[in-house]
Amino acid sequence: MCELLAMSANVPTDIVFSFTGLAQRGGVTGPHVDGWGITFYEGKGNRTFKDARPSSESHVAQLIKSYPIKSEVVVSHIRQANRGCVSLENTHPFTRELWGQYWTYAHNGQLSDYEQKFVSTRFTAVGDTDSEMAFCWIMDKVVEKFGDKAPNDRLAVYHYISTLADEIRALGVFNMILSDGEHLMSYCSNNLCYITRRAPFGKAKLIDTDVVIDFDKETTPNDVVTVIATRPLTNNEQWNVLSPGEWKLFKKGELISSSAP
Repeated sequence: MCELLAMSANVPTDIVFSFTGLAQRGGVTGPHVDGWGITFYEGKGNRTFKDARPSSESHVAQLIKSYPIKSEVVVSHIRQANRGCVSLENTHPFTRELWGQYWTYAHNGQLSDYEQKFVSTRFTAVGDTDSEMAFCWIMDKVVEKFGDKAPNDRLAVYHYISTLADEIRALGVFNMILSDGEHLMSYCSNNLCYITRRAPFGKAKLIDTDVVIDFDKETTPNDVVTVIATRPLTNNEQWNVLSPGEWKLFKKGELISSSAP
């Protein structure tokens, strides 16, 4: 299946270290060779890079690893295709506009018997993956419940999205990352974990390639950075493993809401 990577931080932070480890899983240490993508938020805007080539071979991925784009929210995905052909339009993350914000989504897993359930009108899939259809359905349901104007209580929106994710999980494996550019939500079906780094910072070593970083030299004492991944990216840190049906919501690196089954 695919692999997910995301970051929430309280200051603009680059994700070069974590992405370097993830990219290796796209053809070197993992079988995820059917494309990859990454979205960086910068204020209300975002920039997305995608490639249908394996991340371990992609020149665009080389750019990301060498060019430290700083962002407070990042969503990334490497793909092992199971629904939909290998193509750029089927490459995650997917983005839609709602309430004057770009919402970005990525999914790891495989769903069955979903065509009749994922009927959406305002948001329409461009590609032919179960993942994008699920995203459009979620966005349609959110508008149906909360309307065309953003509600004051954004936490209520994410609590509602968690119930939609529960429905989707009944159709198969549904590990999800979702962000509106401020909040970052992770929903676990079977494989998802996270780590929150804060002072005192130390060294971290990637599992997938021989790279070590000393975060103490790259950060300030006030920095808070949470990284979410399908599987731990480092072998000398303690990652928090989510349970099936569990979700977490982060803002500026901090956990602000969650639910356990």
